[in-house]
Amino acid sequence: DREADVNAVVVYESLWGNTAAVAREIAEGLGQGARALSTAEATGEALAGVNLIVAGSPVLGFKLPTEAARQGARDNPGGRPPRPADLSHPSMRSWLEGLPVGHGRSAAFDTQVRGPFGKAAPAIAEALEAAGYERLADPVGFVVKGKFGPMRKGELERAREWGSELAARMG
Repeated sequence: DREADVNAVVVYESLWGNTAAVAREIAEGLGQGARALSTAEATGEALAGVNLIVAGSPVLGFKLPTEAARQGARDNPGGRPPRPADLSHPSMRSWLEGLPVGHGRSAAFDTQVRGPFGKAAPAIAEALEAAGYERLADPVGFVVKGKFGPMRKGELERAREWGSELAARMG
């Protein structure tokens, strides 16, 4: 029974909702009991007993968002965002810095504009490994249309499939 084996959380930082949508699809693919949680929700209590952490964020300023980049995305986003950037939850960077040492497996993803605009997932994967979570899969990027989304056609389905692959690897 796959659900009994995988106690997973998908932790995300999301500014315009795209990374949150991908996280929900990954959790769906992981199976019953997997939860998508913002960095604000993914507290020590929520992580208790978890044997798989999947974490993701958008790419901002060619990398894992910094506090300055997050402020810039809100104060001067460039273009026409559908709504202001959501800074109500901590950055993935600060969440990772506060992640207690644990054990289990991990995977990392990011949401990115297609092209040579950087990645955040490799830095997330390294931080998860440094905290004691063995890498289950290579970091993956999911493509956003334009600067603010929505996700490119097929990317949410691909996220769900990736979640299913991760669950199979855990089994």
